[in-house]
Amino acid sequence: MIKPTPNPPLADDVSPYEFPDSKKLNDAADRALDHYLKPLNLKSPAPRKPSTMFFVSPDMKDEDLLAHACESLASASVMTSDFAGYLEGPHRHTAMAIQQIVMLAELAVNRMLDNVEVPKALPRS
Repeated sequence: MIKPTPNPPLADDVSPYEFPDSKKLNDAADRALDHYLKPLNLKSPAPRKPSTMFFVSPDMKDEDLLAHACESLASASVMTSDFAGYLEGPHRHTAMAIQQIVMLAELAVNRMLDNVEVPKALPRS
């Protein structure tokens, strides 16, 4: 048995602006979606102003900075190793792992320090 069904009405172009306030609502929805979905960095970020509590002078030589970093890492390695002596079990393993990472960083800084060319002294006249 064939059941007659009415044909659906022809689809008219549906506009989101059927009602007088619908354009305002659509604009508000677009602004809200843009606010949450568009990337935030469309504008250039504000320039970063570093804290001046701890300040490294910009005229410091690379060799001096590397030497200081090497000494700081050596101190951190010794302190972590000493601290690990007071711990047991997994906490000791964690402290020793931290000490090893610091030691590897110290080796990298030492290698960089070895690669820094020391400026030759000017000949005395």
